[in-house]
This record gives sequence, C-alpha cells and structure tokens, in this order.
Amino acid sequence: MNTKDIVEFLREYDGEPLSFMEVCGTHTAAISENAIPSVISPKIRLISGPGCPVCVTVTSYIDRLIELSLEPKTCIVTFGDLVRVPGSTSSLQEAKSQGGQVKIVYSPLEIIELAESDKNTVFVFAAVGFETTTPVYAVLIEELIRKGISNVKLLTALKTMPQAIETLCNGENKIDGFIAPGHVSAITGSDIFTPLAVKHNLPFVVSGFEGEELIASIYALVKLKGQGKVLNLYESVVTPKGNQEAQKLVTKYFEPCDAPWRGMGIIKKSGLILKEEYSRFDAGSKMLNDDKAKNSGCKCTEIITGLKNPNECPLFSKVCTPENPQGACMVSNEGACFHYYINNRG
Repeated sequence: MNTKDIVEFLREYDGEPLSFMEVCGTHTAAISENAIPSVISPKIRLISGPGCPVCVTVTSYIDRLIELSLEPKTCIVTFGDLVRVPGSTSSLQEAKSQGGQVKIVYSPLEIIELAESDKNTVFVFAAVGFETTTPVYAVLIEELIRKGISNVKLLTALKTMPQAIETLCNGENKIDGFIAPGHVSAITGSDIFTPLAVKHNLPFVVSGFEGEELIASIYALVKLKGQGKVLNLYESVVTPKGNQEAQKLVTKYFEPCDAPWRGMGIIKKSGLILKEEYSRFDAGSKMLNDDKAKNSGCKCTEIITGLKNPNECPLFSKVCTPENPQGACMVSNEGACFHYYINNRG
C-alpha cells in the first residue's frame, strides 16, 4: 500500500479502540510536528511514553546538580534542556543566576577542553540519557583516561529502555503495541524487544522519524494487533543485533543498576552506572531517588506513563507553559506537554 492508501485506512478505521505508545522523545516530536493524530481515526490513540530522558529524570538528581553548581571550584556542564527542569525548589537556571557555575554544551566531549583550560575547577557532566547516548559517555571516560585528566566527573542518570517497557506492560494502562525507539534500536538492535513482544503478545514496530515512516508503523501495529512480533521498518539504520562495538564499549565502563524513573519508581536493573574501578569519575550518582515535585499539582508522573493526557493536568497551559514550566514534560522539546501545548493532539 502507498502512503495515501494507508492514511485513508487509518482515517476510516472503525474497529475496536486501540492504544499505541511511542517510547522515543524524537518520535513524540515527529508525531506532533506531522499532526499525525489529526489524520487518523479517533479510535486509534497515540500515547507518549517515557522516552524523553530529561522527563524521566527524578527531582533529587536536579537538586544534586544545583548543589554541585554552588560549590566552590565546581562547574556543571550540561545540555541546554536540563537547565530549566525544576528541582524540588529551583532549577539550574535559577542557581546560575545566584552564582552557580553552569555551562551549556552540545557534546559531552566539549568538557575535555574546559577541563584542560582550568585545572583548578572540577567539571561535572550531567550524564542523562538512554542507550543512544551512553556510548558517548564511554568514549569520554576513555579519553579522560588517555589524556590523564582528573578534574572531570559524571553525575549519571543513564537508563535502559526494555525494563521500563516491561514495567509499562505490567501497569494499569492498556497498551496494544509499541512504536519502538529508533535511535535506541540503532545501538541495541531490534531483537532486544523480542522477549517483551512474545511474553505480552504485543507488536513492536521499529520506526524511522519521517511522517510517512510513522504512518506506516502505526498501520503495521493495527495489522499486527495481538501478535507478539517485532517488525523493523527502519532497516537503513537498525539491524537485529545493533551496534556491537558501541555495546562493548559501554560494557567496558558501565554496569547495570537499579534506577529511579520519574513516575515509575525504582525499576530493577534499568540503569547504568560507572563500574567500581572507574568510580573516581563519579560525582555521587547513587541514592538520588527522591522525586518530590516543585509543584505538587504537576501530573508529569501520570503523563509519562500514559495515564493522563497533558491537558488533563490542572496546571497545563494555565500555570505551566513552555515559558514557565512546572514539570520536566513541559521543558524538553521531546516532552509530551511541550508538544501538546505547541500542537494539540486533538
């Protein structure tokens, strides 16, 4: 079928109600930007899951970054979207205005030049991400060792996707299939989702990020409903086994750990932390589990797991806007609330 026929099929679909979850923040953005919900049947619900790394990072992690930024001769290095995420009382942006040291970069490797130019300052990288970005942090550790740099540390909040999806499958929300994360799958391979598909009799479709690719993936999920199969529609980038060199590099420096997810609690073996032999590069990543929101009315926890739509939060578009975010989902350009605000899913 061509795209026109697929769109017509999805628009005219009148079968049982179906709910499909994308677990990739870039997919959330692409679905919103292509206005896909507006061209498919209202009986097909698309749910934005915990695929935004900033959104699933717990409050205590942000609080620790703020504390470190205010310590003498310590500088936090981070991507831009993390700066505005609320902690329990403030954000990194507010800490910077109060004298905290915070630098925004586009690549973790930029921290090497910062560290070499100021050896009297400890630079702490806010290492947040999924399987997609973890190999870059492994490369960073390798470079720090090679160059003998000792004034760089990582505060890690690195997470792995399969365990979170397992938690969602066992949860109270009805999910009929998953748009599997394309970027993550490029590293892990598509086969990593097969045990979940078989166990829960749910289809997983690995998708690209163009509108036509996502439409094709939703169509495939409708056709595969109730079947425990993994279908890879992103073969130009994703292979069954993934990037094994990247996997080996990650395994060299990191090991699995229990990890806290905003809205999902502690998920066993769903995180990655530096191995003990490399702990000198760790800035105190363990035991950052508290998830007390700055605004108790924020419903980020329910939105991340698909239990609520963004507009069901009492703060949405009133108190909470992209200019004045009350929760992580409104901060990140991969967040569900941000995109619902910008381009309502109808």
